[in-house]
Amino acid sequence: MQQQHQRAPQQHNSHSKAENSKTKSMFLSRALEKILSDKEVKRSQNSQLRKACQVALDEIKAELEKQKDGTVVPPRANYIEADKYVLPFELACQSKSPRIVSTSLDCLQKLIAYGHITGNAPDSRTPGKRLIDRLMETVCNCFQGPQTDEGVQLQIIKALLTAVTSPHIEIHEGTVLLTVRTCYNIYLASRNLINQTTAKATLTQMLNVIFIRMENQAALEAQEQEKDRLRLPPQNPSPVPGNLRSSSPRSDRTPTPEPHSSPSPAASSPDLTATNTTSSTPPPPPPAPASDQDQDQDQDQDQEQASEAPSTNGEPESGNTPMNGGEEQITPSTDSVFEDGGAETPPPPTAEPAEEGDKPQSDVNPAESAVAEAEEGEQTPAQAHGGTEGEHPAPPVEEQTEVTPPRVRTEGQQMNGVIEDRSSVSSADMLDADALQGPHGAARFSHILQKDAFLVFRSLCKLSMKPLAEGPPDPKSHELRSKIVSLQLLLSVLQGAGPVFRTHEMFVNAIKQYLCVALSKNGVSSVPEVFELSLAIFLTLLSHFKVHLKMQIEVFFREIFLTILETSTSSFEHKWMVIQTLTRICADAQCVVDIYVNYDCDLNASNIFERVVSDLSKIAQGRSGQELGMTPLQELSLRKKGLECLVSILKCMVEWSKDMYVNPNLQANLGQEHPSESDGGELKLPEPLAGRRDSISSLDSTVSSSVALSQADHPEQYEVIKQQKDIIEHGIELFNKKPKRGIQYLQDQGMLGSTAEDIAQFLHQEERLDTTQVGEYLGENIKFNIEVMYCYVDQLDFCGRDFVSALRAFLEGFRLPGEAQKIDRLMEKFAARYLECNQGQILFASADTAYVLAYSIIMLTTDLHSPQVKNKMTKEQYIKMNRGINDSKDLPEEYLSSIYDEIAGKKIAMKESKEFSITPKSTKQSVASEKQRRLLYNVEMEQMAKTAKALMEAVSHAQAPFFSATHLEHVRPMFKLAWTPLLAAFSVGLQDCDDPEVASLCLEGIRCAIRIACIFSMQLERDAYVQALARFTLLTASSSITEMKQKNIDTIKTLITVAHTDGNYLGNSWHEILRCISQLELAQLIGTGVKTRYISGRQMAHIQESVGETSSQSVVVAVDRIFTGSTRLDGNAIVDFVRWLCAVSMDELASAHQPRMFSLQKIVEISYYNMNRIRLQWSRIWQVIGDHFNKVGCNPNEDVAIFAVDSLRQLSMKFLEKGELANFRFQKDFLRPFEHIMKKNRSPTIRDMVIRCVAQMVNSQAANIRSGWKNIFSVFHQAASDHDETIVELAFQTTGHIVMNTFQQHFAAAIDSFQDAVKCLSEFVCNAAFPDTSMEAIRLIRHCAKYVSERPQALREYTSDDMNVAPGDRVWVRGWFPILFELSCIINRCQLDVRTRGLTVMFEIMKSYGLTFEKHWWHDLFRIVFRIFDNMKLPEQQTEKTEWMTTTCNHALYAICDVFTQFYEPLSEILLADIFTQLQWCVRQDNEQLARSGTNCLENLVILNGEKFSPEVWQITCACMLEIFQNTSPHALLTWRPAGQDEETADGKHLDADFDSVSQSSYDRALSERGHSQMSSDDTWKGKSSARVSDQKLFAGLLIKCVVQLELIQTIDNIVFFPATSKKEDAENMAAAQRDALEESEAEGGEAGSEQGMYRHMTSAHLFKLLDCLLESHTFAKDFNSNNEQRTALWRAGFKGKSKPNLLKQETSSLACSLRILFKMYSDRQLQDSWLDIQTRLLLVCSEALAYFISLTSESHREAWNSLLMLLLTRTLRLPDDKFKPHASCYYPHLCEMMQFDLIPELRAVLRRFFLRIGSVFHIAAPEGARIPIS
Repeated sequence: MQQQHQRAPQQHNSHSKAENSKTKSMFLSRALEKILSDKEVKRSQNSQLRKACQVALDEIKAELEKQKDGTVVPPRANYIEADKYVLPFELACQSKSPRIVSTSLDCLQKLIAYGHITGNAPDSRTPGKRLIDRLMETVCNCFQGPQTDEGVQLQIIKALLTAVTSPHIEIHEGTVLLTVRTCYNIYLASRNLINQTTAKATLTQMLNVIFIRMENQAALEAQEQEKDRLRLPPQNPSPVPGNLRSSSPRSDRTPTPEPHSSPSPAASSPDLTATNTTSSTPPPPPPAPASDQDQDQDQDQDQEQASEAPSTNGEPESGNTPMNGGEEQITPSTDSVFEDGGAETPPPPTAEPAEEGDKPQSDVNPAESAVAEAEEGEQTPAQAHGGTEGEHPAPPVEEQTEVTPPRVRTEGQQMNGVIEDRSSVSSADMLDADALQGPHGAARFSHILQKDAFLVFRSLCKLSMKPLAEGPPDPKSHELRSKIVSLQLLLSVLQGAGPVFRTHEMFVNAIKQYLCVALSKNGVSSVPEVFELSLAIFLTLLSHFKVHLKMQIEVFFREIFLTILETSTSSFEHKWMVIQTLTRICADAQCVVDIYVNYDCDLNASNIFERVVSDLSKIAQGRSGQELGMTPLQELSLRKKGLECLVSILKCMVEWSKDMYVNPNLQANLGQEHPSESDGGELKLPEPLAGRRDSISSLDSTVSSSVALSQADHPEQYEVIKQQKDIIEHGIELFNKKPKRGIQYLQDQGMLGSTAEDIAQFLHQEERLDTTQVGEYLGENIKFNIEVMYCYVDQLDFCGRDFVSALRAFLEGFRLPGEAQKIDRLMEKFAARYLECNQGQILFASADTAYVLAYSIIMLTTDLHSPQVKNKMTKEQYIKMNRGINDSKDLPEEYLSSIYDEIAGKKIAMKESKEFSITPKSTKQSVASEKQRRLLYNVEMEQMAKTAKALMEAVSHAQAPFFSATHLEHVRPMFKLAWTPLLAAFSVGLQDCDDPEVASLCLEGIRCAIRIACIFSMQLERDAYVQALARFTLLTASSSITEMKQKNIDTIKTLITVAHTDGNYLGNSWHEILRCISQLELAQLIGTGVKTRYISGRQMAHIQESVGETSSQSVVVAVDRIFTGSTRLDGNAIVDFVRWLCAVSMDELASAHQPRMFSLQKIVEISYYNMNRIRLQWSRIWQVIGDHFNKVGCNPNEDVAIFAVDSLRQLSMKFLEKGELANFRFQKDFLRPFEHIMKKNRSPTIRDMVIRCVAQMVNSQAANIRSGWKNIFSVFHQAASDHDETIVELAFQTTGHIVMNTFQQHFAAAIDSFQDAVKCLSEFVCNAAFPDTSMEAIRLIRHCAKYVSERPQALREYTSDDMNVAPGDRVWVRGWFPILFELSCIINRCQLDVRTRGLTVMFEIMKSYGLTFEKHWWHDLFRIVFRIFDNMKLPEQQTEKTEWMTTTCNHALYAICDVFTQFYEPLSEILLADIFTQLQWCVRQDNEQLARSGTNCLENLVILNGEKFSPEVWQITCACMLEIFQNTSPHALLTWRPAGQDEETADGKHLDADFDSVSQSSYDRALSERGHSQMSSDDTWKGKSSARVSDQKLFAGLLIKCVVQLELIQTIDNIVFFPATSKKEDAENMAAAQRDALEESEAEGGEAGSEQGMYRHMTSAHLFKLLDCLLESHTFAKDFNSNNEQRTALWRAGFKGKSKPNLLKQETSSLACSLRILFKMYSDRQLQDSWLDIQTRLLLVCSEALAYFISLTSESHREAWNSLLMLLLTRTLRLPDDKFKPHASCYYPHLCEMMQFDLIPELRAVLRRFFLRIGSVFHIAAPEGARIPIS
């Protein structure tokens, strides 16, 4: 687009050009004159030269004249290019005179340097070349070999360098090669050292320029594309010449088409800027058009031209663009995307006619037309050849910074106006539109510069492959120097390789085909220098080109590198160089991970990473020195190197996974953000690659391949592949021992199908199978094996092969088995398959022929090639042997003859790769001498080279994708694979080597390993490394500390560092670390001379020296940092840390002779540090620490326990200061150790201390304590039962203080532990040793009740874990219930005075606060109360039981009744039945006191509450009484029989059932209280000696029953009539009889009776029920009293006193009570309806009674009836007449009978009245008034 210039500048330009040409011609003429002036020129042989110079000078003068005349020079006449100017120099160079040659070369060099010669004109002599090519040839021809003048040599070098580097001239292809080769030859041939050096430097520079130019051209092009893409065409472009392009010095005249129409992938990335440091995804490489033949051709052409060029250098082909000035600029015939900026000559800024553009310039504004044409230019390429740029985008620039072209070039813009007449694209690569559409859809090189570079590179590779002479290498020989310099140059080219070289398909192929093969040869060179260079080149390939060279790299590693490391015969130098290289490789994280991912995780590749690690591990362990004859120093340096490599591999892994590591000391993830995994899916241009790693040299290694980024990195897939690979490898290993097992294993693992086809295919494809075993397997005579063998053969294709080559192909996969039958089967199948494949053949009549022939060939090869066969078979013999095999005919003789010759020439053998593969491990035989070793090594090297070369050539065309790893996860499987050899290397290093460098490497390695194991939480591995580290500190070892060396101290420091940096991940490994730290403290004590008792004085000095450093300031501080840093550990790590610290502390304390408290102190410290953690974490920590304090606080060593308790106190104070929110339990957990210690430690000192600590906490922190109260009370609870007065006293004081004061202030906070407080007080009460305390404690419990009653709201509002309790019940559950329950416990447990007090308080509380109780509370409450009686249900000491019954149960019964009465309303419904049951129980006890109390209470209960009873309640009450009557009836009195006299009486002694004398006396007392003694004697019965113990027990029970019956009768009496008692009535009756005033009392009696007693509340049914009881009782007593015989028996057996037992009282009182009830009912008007029934009953009872009285014989018995008779008669007398009548008539006969007894006067008086009344009622006598008084 340079033709759009304005007029003015054009004139200016032409003027300056004139000036330019003036200087040029001057320069030229001077040069010619200089040659002419040389005196040599005057010689005759130089006449031609002279003439040529003269002619040229004349021409110049003429030209100058013309210029002066002002004639305008036409732009085409670039006169310097003409032959005539070149000729003089040519001739001068051919001169024999070195001086002339030198001068000429010097002039030429300057002309070229200043741009006065461009040589672009075509060469008239050789069409297709340009002048410059001819000139260069001339220059090169000046070098005639070693004899050339040394000055001339230097001038040649100088001229060539100028030519290659000059921006003004262009030389390409053959010419470039020629210049390079000349320099190369000068370097080899020159004898002058300076010249050699210069030539070598020049070579390096030339190559540099050639390759940099190629890269820059591509970079510029990409940049331009980018600019054009980013910039819209300007709206009003400034009229500056070339405004669109002015900055880029380039020589193309064609407009660069803008790639809008079909943008290339490279160009479309939006974030590219013009700075060219972009890295965009490489486009898919253009499909290589060149077929293999092309490439082979290439190899034969190191010469000047490449055969495929469509036209030779110089003129473009005629079909191309027109030649007149600049017209080709708009013609889009070349795809200029590819050659943009190619040739380095800038465009000539002359004016050009514009008529080629379809718009005439005249009427168009030039600026506009510029735009128009620019636009047109943009569109044309797309129209011309639809979208071809898309297919071949420019290779992108990757991380290439030095793209700006060298400064020199820009000067070219001022060169004079000679226009080039060739298009910028070299004709060799010129493609017009048609060509592009043709079959080869793409050019191989997008620019001629690429081709130049390619040719140079290829020739260097070939030079490096030339073999060296036999024998020891001579450093001065040409071959060796040539090899070395070619390798050096290759190295420099590769090291400076730019993006084009790294990614262009042609270069990549060149590397594969030439360079790698060359390396495989040189990589095993015994010349160290060559070897070293090969390694350096390999390194460069690995870092820049690994993406393309996956298989080649594998061959290198496998066949050369590692083999050299592994063979015992390789020299130290070689090993050293290999390991140096490995050091470099291992330093690049990307590289290390890529090797693992691409080889170890590839089913078809060998495990390079694994092998590298294990080889290095062996070297690092020093397991290679012995056989090598190395010096110890060499071995040590090799070991160090090995360790260094291992460490750097680990460092790479750490580096690679660093984003996962959290440093606890920074508490922040310092790694840069890791690109999120999902991004891998969309193709984000390569940030993940370029930005991901920042380790050494990996900048280069991330050059992405065209394949690498196509998929994201999924470590799981690789892991799966790796597992499969391990399975396959194991399977192969098994197969090689026993084929069946291997196959079985692989099938079980699902890696191999079960069909014969699958197995056959496996045998074909798997290279690693042992060929002998394959043969054996195929030959087995087992049905399945034969099937496999058939499939195996059927998978081979013999189509079109001749018989022998088919047989070779068949046998190259396995070794034939030895057995004839096996061979037989194989050959048979082979023959069949061969014929099957070649059905058209006519040679063999049948498969039999083929089979026999195959067999004979096998025999022949064995015969000819086996060393065992001495007499070899001749051809005749062979032919003879095969007679008649072809269906009884012969095979053609010449055919058999050719077979014989072929086999003689080459035996049938297995595949080369299989033959060659060396197994270095087997060559372990010790080599006698160094010389022998060298020889052996050379043989091996030869072998290696062969194998490597074969393999390299095999893979040179193979494409294997290479993945660039990006994921962190890969490190895990890598480490899993490598950790054991690594650990071995480091352990051995630390163990047996005192070299400080080795130790520090080992320690660093272990540190890195621990880091990786930690990050990926690989516990086993982590523990193993930490243990190793701990072992080498010598601290925990059994060995004495005295052996400590510097390395052990460094180990200690490393261990501490690990603890510091990886604490978050250490888990169980903390155990080892903390154990070491604990031991370290001991070592420090010894080192500083504190603990001398462990060691004798002699050793002391030595130890202090060796251990001294362990107590250095740095170590001490570092250890401290671990503990202070514990605050930064995460939640799980701190728990592990604490757990193991406690474990170590336990070990320290367990030490028999001297427990240490180091770790215990540390535990206290870290508890302080970590107390401010979130509660969740803290509670987990404390769980561990608290448990530890539990144990330590109970340590038998008192110092330890005191320390523990004191520490606990301090921690608790600090912890309590923080306070606690409601419903949390942290304090409770925290203070638990105090409880535990109190519970378990019996030492008074410690217990006392615990109490004091707790007391102090209460005093100072009461306001902050919440859930902690529970523990505090628990501790006091423990103390309360102690026997030590001070402890009890102290604990009680504090408890009292809490209850009286603290509860007063902080009741709400303490509610949760209110129960515990009460329980604790109860425990104090129950401590019998301190009665004062007990009483005081009961007072405090009473005080607690006051709190509950005063603050029910607090209890109601308190929510806690009993959320299931209804809010209304909380006061009960949390307040009242605990108090009452504990009181009931006190009652059940304590001694009499205390329990009585407890009982009193308990009921006092009920009475005081019962009003607030709910019904169901009462229910619960009485369940507690009734427990008082439960105590009695336990079998206890008789005496205690009795005491209990007479005191506590008694009190309780009365108290219960009081409460019941007080709160009758709420209680009656729920509790009445229970109370009755309880009373019944009391009555039934064998304790008279209790029984009487029971009846008594029953009586009180009914009397006090009867008026509130409902009929139902009365029903229950009466039923209850009936039941009691029945239960207490002493039936046994009637049924008892004395046992046989012979029975032993002793057998009952142990029953401990002495009838209780107390009971006995109380029985008598009761009788006397209730009136007459029922039994006739009141002597106390002491029991006779003859009475049996069991009888005594029985009798005692019976006696009580009798008492109860009496009591019951009295009770009924009282209930019905209270307060009128029978006793009182009897007395009144007597008195009335004496006064003879019975009638008056009737009225009083009637009135009084009507209000009294419960009578009016009871129905007749109830009364009848009671009557039944009474009468039943009466009947029983009558029966007993009448049974004289039974009474005698009882009396003899010892029942009751001097006289016989009787039941008189029961007999009379029951009847008396019945009568009173009946008479009452009889006179009750409400019962008028049932008077008739009552009367019947009354008559019956009375008449029976009277009849019985009359029948009595005993005086005393009758006496007992006196008051009863009085009652009966008096009551009857009081009846009104109508009722009196039936009674009188019924009793009359009995009364008459009575008269005969001696009765008491009162009774007689009543009888008298009775009879008188009869008289008046029955009208027998005169009326009352007319009565005659009796004197």
